[in-house]
Amino acid sequence: MSLMNRIMGHVYMFVESCAMAIENIMQNRLRSFLTVLGIMIGVTAVIALITTISAVSSSISSSFTSMGAGTMTLTTTGNDLKDGLDEEDMKRIIDIDHIRGLSPSVSLSCTVARENVSETSISVQGTNDTYFEVHEDLVKSGRKLNRIDTENMSRVCLINGDIVESFFYGVSPIGKTIYLNRIQFTIVGIYESDTSIASLLSGSPKILIPYTTALKMNSASLVTNATIYLDSASASKEVQPKLEELLDEIFSYEDETYKITTMESIEETMKTMMSMMSALLGGIASIALVVGGIGIMNMMLTSVTERTVEIGLKKAIGAEPGQIQMQFLIESFLLSMIGGLAGVVLGLILSAIMCHLMGTDFVISYGAIALGVGFSAAVGIIFGWSPARKASRLSPIDALRRM
Repeated sequence: MSLMNRIMGHVYMFVESCAMAIENIMQNRLRSFLTVLGIMIGVTAVIALITTISAVSSSISSSFTSMGAGTMTLTTTGNDLKDGLDEEDMKRIIDIDHIRGLSPSVSLSCTVARENVSETSISVQGTNDTYFEVHEDLVKSGRKLNRIDTENMSRVCLINGDIVESFFYGVSPIGKTIYLNRIQFTIVGIYESDTSIASLLSGSPKILIPYTTALKMNSASLVTNATIYLDSASASKEVQPKLEELLDEIFSYEDETYKITTMESIEETMKTMMSMMSALLGGIASIALVVGGIGIMNMMLTSVTERTVEIGLKKAIGAEPGQIQMQFLIESFLLSMIGGLAGVVLGLILSAIMCHLMGTDFVISYGAIALGVGFSAAVGIIFGWSPARKASRLSPIDALRRM
């Protein structure tokens, strides 16, 4: 029974300490508000930055999945004997299980001319019929490149909307001729720019031609860049070792003769960068919490000085040092938590606004909330400990002398 009484006594003392802490905070509203403000700003910054970065990271991850699922990009540097892939090499790659096709990519920068209009440094890409089979909705009008175009090194091309506006404004370009580096090409179609990751990495060309024609214009015979299409997005882990084994054989097992890039590796790199940025910005924002903690310590030290007589009276009537220390520590903790909770709410509101302005989906980061609340609680305890300790060590005689 005595144990129960002791427990109830501690509970009663804790409740009384909380009530007295709240009362003291309310009596000094302006000072308490200014003290809480530092913690609130710090937590708001931490929550807003981390939540916004998490939302952006999630949006980027979804974009990678939608734009580049089931593709691999291959870049070859080769060796002294061979610096790229020939027709036989590409056929062997296509024969690997779970690979449904391969699209070579031969890039050129051409001067494009028609009648009295010309533009320099226009991005042109050589590709094949597989590219159009994968991107079925790419062609807006006209026809796609086909296998005959590739085999015959035909001088045909597809152009995008930018070229239409520059050279064929108000006129249908299908069947018309255009000159690429003074070589005549016939326009067979108009296409929309591809938004896949592979295309974005290659520079989003404005004109597409057969890759064999592009090789001839480059005075080359081997392909050094290609996009490999898989039959499923999950097949890359199974395909990559087989592809590496074949490429090792093609390039005589020499090191650093090729590079395979998967969407998963790009996505992982992006996530790592976003995590580092989130940690950096969160660390910078946390400085405001430290400043807020210093404000709490300053207020509590002032409060101890102002309430010296009160402390002396409590000790004179039997209050233990631990009880005095607990009262001031609770007051510091409550101040910090009020600022922390207000900061969480404001941080989430600010993050939602930022996500809306950037066009990304707002996702609540519970980790950021836990970090903000935990940090504010720690600040309240750490920076309130010294003033509370000082209050508990005051001599009742010295305190009562100030009456």
